[in-house]
Amino acid sequence: MSDSTVVHDEQVAASAGGWRRRDLGRAVLSCVSLSAAGPACAADRRSLRVLAWPGYADADLVRSFEQQQDARVELTVVDTDQALWHHMQPGPGANFDVVAVNTAELQRYIQLGAVQPLDLGALPARARQLARFQDLKGIPGLVHEDKSYAIPYAWSEMGLIYHPDHFATPPTSIAALWDPRLQGRVLAYDGGTHAFSLAAQKLGLPSPFHIPQAQWPRLVESLVALRRNVSGFYTLPEESLDLYRRRGSWLMLANYGRQQFQPLRQAGLDVRYALPREGALAWLDCWAMTRHALNPALAHAWINHLLSTQASTALRQRQGLGATTADGDAPADTIPLVWLQPVEDDERRNRLWRRIVSGDSAAKVLSS
Repeated sequence: MSDSTVVHDEQVAASAGGWRRRDLGRAVLSCVSLSAAGPACAADRRSLRVLAWPGYADADLVRSFEQQQDARVELTVVDTDQALWHHMQPGPGANFDVVAVNTAELQRYIQLGAVQPLDLGALPARARQLARFQDLKGIPGLVHEDKSYAIPYAWSEMGLIYHPDHFATPPTSIAALWDPRLQGRVLAYDGGTHAFSLAAQKLGLPSPFHIPQAQWPRLVESLVALRRNVSGFYTLPEESLDLYRRRGSWLMLANYGRQQFQPLRQAGLDVRYALPREGALAWLDCWAMTRHALNPALAHAWINHLLSTQASTALRQRQGLGATTADGDAPADTIPLVWLQPVEDDERRNRLWRRIVSGDSAAKVLSS
């Protein structure tokens, strides 16, 4: 058996923006040593300290890496960006070698000096990745001052889940959420960060992540109109399944993408999945090496290992996520994706969103 140690971070807090919350129904080991021989036997082996999300480093993936590298993996699992940020602060951050982090959060870690550039020459498995993921400069946040800080690993987009009996053609625009014919038939995600980004896309603003001061009234009015269409708001995937069944919904914004679509199909619901032509908001998780990595060569070997067929298959089949390699079914290079970036004022977005959801008029929301 593997002698890796898995720790589940219990200090998890709800994400303010909501866009990195996961389905926490997956089994996670908590403070358990998997070693049959005990820690003394492992003390003489090289160690790699990994900070990751649930499902990103399953036991069989860890075991095969340990056998190949004659190393020991110490795995810490977190469920929110806040918990990840806590672990990556200058003091605690010295406890890890590699970290799984999304592109928006990565920019904070680069500014903090918590991660260091990667040696792309030490990552031959990158050749297995789809072209869009090999183009690191084409993905915001991965390259800083011509140095590459992370390698794409897992992704998911926010699509539209719909009932085919009520659509002559698939809903291929974000504007479908606002269609007055769907009043009371729409489900939406309860998060202000994404809500304002979606409204910005619907109105055709240059960037959904940077709202000009003059555009806030238009966006608030648009989201008040969306609220009139929505019969219910959800935060977790299982909530959306329950609401879809009880409310007789026809259209739902899938904040969790295909990872959310699969359970509805498995529950026997007749649903389809579509991507908006404006571009689907999407998150991309990457592997990065911390500034305090004790063995950079071993850290690179880990990233290389997680680009294997074994790891990619696990992501797709077990987690319902998109892998960045070319050995799967998803035609990722043809999907219109808009990678998430830090927004201009997350607190303001969520403060206004709470007023909108509570039922305030646009004038009252803007005066708050």
